[in-house]
Amino acid sequence: MSTLYIVGTPIGNLGDITFRAIETFKTVDVIAAEDTRHTLQLLSHFEIRKPLISCRSQNEAVAGQKIIKLLDEGQTVAYASDAGTPGISDPGAVLAGLARDAGHTVVPVPGPSAFATLVSVAGAGGKTLIMEGFLSPKPGRRRSRLRELMATGAAVVIYESPYRITKLLTDIADIESDRRVVVGRELTKLHEEIIDGTAAEMRDEFASRTKILGEFAIFISGNKNAQLSEESADN
Repeated sequence: MSTLYIVGTPIGNLGDITFRAIETFKTVDVIAAEDTRHTLQLLSHFEIRKPLISCRSQNEAVAGQKIIKLLDEGQTVAYASDAGTPGISDPGAVLAGLARDAGHTVVPVPGPSAFATLVSVAGAGGKTLIMEGFLSPKPGRRRSRLRELMATGAAVVIYESPYRITKLLTDIADIESDRRVVVGRELTKLHEEIIDGTAAEMRDEFASRTKILGEFAIFISGNKNAQLSEESADN
């Protein structure tokens, strides 16, 4: 049996890569990646040269079987998504499951994630924190899921693109305009921005911008009153 390493990589700032991640990339036989071109740039920066194999969300099950074959042959493999920790709104979970089912050792090499990065500075978490990731791009489904999430009373983290961030913030404000929201844009990168306020304030802030760039992570604070209201409605 062999070993599959699930490796967290920087979400923007290359200085966030760990010594252990670099050492893992240097010592494995093969590196599997969500996007081999993207990972090649990372490896080149640290002067690491290894065979690369693609394993994207669109082909994870099929590519996973090829990686299992390499593991069966005794080769060690490291897997990296484009940025952050695989399996958190990124491919990697299917591959890890396949390797575990095949009897191979699956070793985590912890690293950055937009989820943990934003929560660490949000200033509020509570006992329950929901990592939702990307919502449906379809307005009806997006709003319906948002209502469900916000009704739990738990804090929620959502990812969004610059093309839909204003729509998402508008939906949140329509559901509960005074819920506290923390918006992280381009986390760890040169133009990092972290701002917070009520949902209505965040909606107005981004609606007023003529150009919006970068990837977003959004923290919606918990609200115990929302949970109590939902429970009362069920009784």
